[in-house]
Amino acid sequence: MKELTPEAWKDIVLPGSRVFIGSGAAVPFAVVESMLRESGRYHDVELTHIHTIGDLPWIEKKYDSSLRTNTFFLTPSIQEAVSDGRADYTPCPLSDVPSLFGGHLLPVDVALIQVSPPDDNGCVSLGVSVDVVKSAIKAARIVVAQINPAMPYTLGSARIPVRKIDYYLEAEQAIPTFSWQSPRADQLKAAQYAAQLVEDGSTIQVGLGNTPQAVLTALKNHRHLGIHSGLFSDAMMELMQCGAVDNSMKQYHVGKAVCSNFLGSKKLYDFAQNNDEIEMHPSDWVGNASRIRKNHKMVAIQGAYEVDLTGQVVRDSRGHLFYGGMGSTQDFIRGAGYSKGGRPLIILPSMTEDGKHSRIVAGFKPGSGVNTGRGDIHYVITEYGIARLRGRSIRERVLNMVEVAHPDYRENLLRDARQWGWIPKFYNITPKDFSHSSDELHSRPVDFKGRRFVFRPLLPSDTRSLQEFFYSHDKETISMRYGHVKDRMTNESAYKLTSVDQSVDVAFALFEEKGHRQEIAAIGRFYQDPSGLSAEIAFMVGENVRRLGMSRFLLGELATVAKRRSIKKLWASVLKRNKAMAALFIGYGAEKKSYLGEDSDEFTIDVDELLLSLEKVD
Repeated sequence: MKELTPEAWKDIVLPGSRVFIGSGAAVPFAVVESMLRESGRYHDVELTHIHTIGDLPWIEKKYDSSLRTNTFFLTPSIQEAVSDGRADYTPCPLSDVPSLFGGHLLPVDVALIQVSPPDDNGCVSLGVSVDVVKSAIKAARIVVAQINPAMPYTLGSARIPVRKIDYYLEAEQAIPTFSWQSPRADQLKAAQYAAQLVEDGSTIQVGLGNTPQAVLTALKNHRHLGIHSGLFSDAMMELMQCGAVDNSMKQYHVGKAVCSNFLGSKKLYDFAQNNDEIEMHPSDWVGNASRIRKNHKMVAIQGAYEVDLTGQVVRDSRGHLFYGGMGSTQDFIRGAGYSKGGRPLIILPSMTEDGKHSRIVAGFKPGSGVNTGRGDIHYVITEYGIARLRGRSIRERVLNMVEVAHPDYRENLLRDARQWGWIPKFYNITPKDFSHSSDELHSRPVDFKGRRFVFRPLLPSDTRSLQEFFYSHDKETISMRYGHVKDRMTNESAYKLTSVDQSVDVAFALFEEKGHRQEIAAIGRFYQDPSGLSAEIAFMVGENVRRLGMSRFLLGELATVAKRRSIKKLWASVLKRNKAMAALFIGYGAEKKSYLGEDSDEFTIDVDELLLSLEKVD
């Protein structure tokens, strides 16, 4: 290992060389500055790197005649250089970059890296970025290292022997920090929906982007989470510190958080220092789908720029312009998809930040590249809820995606879908949210005698589920609900029953999770009378979930909404032989009216009195 001198660069960077620059927060700026001072010596040298933070002096125009950058990730400054034709972008999954460096496609000649001071065993640590750095070191003819006392000593595969370093430059510099933006209200709401899909004991991965990172803030009440992620951020550190993450239920590297790079605050870098609860490994190791899937309940949380109605995801482009990069999206989406109980999540706000465009679209702009295909997408989440796409037809996907789009764009999205034949012509009711102007989530988990269900409004995308719910009942149950024997529920009639204007009438349902699928367990509705002062209510509970208290629960939820809407009375027409439903209403003080010759009785309940009765029971 020789000390780096200005004269050494003539032997290090030869004409036509490819030079790798260390990534993330570990750019060896002192070494880069030394190299750039000798730029007059270079001819047709290519610089390559992935995502980096801090200034990028090597892309200044004065170096154009000797240096050209080829990046795997576009930050705003390098994106401008690429748009101007002064730099190149290579789209590539992060896990595949090491094979390019070590093969014949993009062989690395020189690796510029940053490391910690040597330990007593003659090893240095790559610190906050192992990702593709280790493969660059292995492939390079010459390795030049900045030894920085400020670089934390991290563990796992971060350590390399000093003998791997050909030239060194001692230079202490603060490790660049990265501040995540405070999440907006729409991002926080979407994050809360995403958190509902993360079970205790899950192993999580979260990608770059403020919206995916916001999900971590919604997981602080979870328990026994694990981490297997390329990126480790401040929010992950906080989950470890509060006890939400203990890595105890991982099936792979139990008790250890696994990552490739740290990106965040000085506090995060101090946390990484000699932390034996965290293992760092290269991107091709961490991002290997067969390795990711070894952890059960693996949850990948990735952002996107746009998602179309069929589930295709655009991430690294805006039409013909490239932004960001492919990163590890494909690796973790597929790894989580293969995991037992795994859930790949795509999360994004429903609108662009300027509020001018929908990010749920019928079709992409010309030039946009699909980063993740519709076959790999299981869930898409916005501030309007969760679209469940796995195993669902194009028709079902369209309906569900429209439901999570911004209300201002839903009608146009449905129109385009009908025009292209993705949905039948009679699918013409624009979904209206129960409370789209409220910060309240429209779905939440509810337990009934040890069984967990999801409570939320009934939606048009539940059309098939409603048909299945109908056909799961015997003739007697159907007769008591509809007042006559009904032997069929067509797709069109089911669609009309699920397409409720929730701002006027209400249709709630309890769903039981069956893997990625939700099955209807019970439904409660009210239909406002023309006066607006009263509403007719109706219930239907699945035969296998009777006597769990679902009717009582749904009655309380309907009464709460009625109170907010100044509805004074709830009433129901109940067949005389439906003893259970009659007992429910009478138990809460309903007035009963019987009419001669009628086979049903009418029950009327005062909303205020009902709510008081329910509170006393609780």
